Amino acid sequence: MSVTPAELTAWITRFDALIAEHEAELTALDSEIGDADHGSNMARGMNAVVAKLSTDPPATPAELGKTVGMTLVSTVGGASGPLYGTLFLRLGTSAGDRTELDAAELGAALRAGVEGVVARGKAEPGDKTMIDALLPAVDAWDAAVGAGADATPAAAAALEAAEKGRDATIPLVARKGRASYLGERSAGHMDPGAASSTLLIAALRDALEAAT
Repeated sequence: MSVTPAELTAWITRFDALIAEHEAELTALDSEIGDADHGSNMARGMNAVVAKLSTDPPATPAELGKTVGMTLVSTVGGASGPLYGTLFLRLGTSAGDRTELDAAELGAALRAGVEGVVARGKAEPGDKTMIDALLPAVDAWDAAVGAGADATPAAAAALEAAEKGRDATIPLVARKGRASYLGERSAGHMDPGAASSTLLIAALRDALEAAT
């Protein structure tokens, strides 16, 4: 199974829907250890992304990555815009001139995006950031594909890993971002970036399942 630009667009549309569904929850998480605006910022950005994709549908994964990335950078405030924007810009660059992506190619594009987030945010696993959900997700994706899985079961494995990584941020003391200013008081709260990143992987799983 190759993943088409239409299916990738469905992924982004689904992510927009999940962000809208969980906007209040994400903002509540951010109110505990951040600026209390992660949900609203992501909702505004994803609304702009979906509007852009609906008026100018991408013909290739690279076009999708560039459109999503540039739109998020220009519309999402705080750190989330540059980080999510970098993820999609790097994903698009990795896709190159391909018109569709097989499971391994999509996994490579996702990893390129996550590595872009790591480079941009200077975060490491255990810092209580979105990386704590995203790195396990791409590792699980690669392991599933290496064992012969197609994109849909790989996405399911990635989501399971992301959920575990997200939940594991709760006891951590933040070492990056605004939450790090709280020191020990940041422990006991889920990282909002890890929560929204898990929704990103859930949206991919949902879109791929709907396409099969």
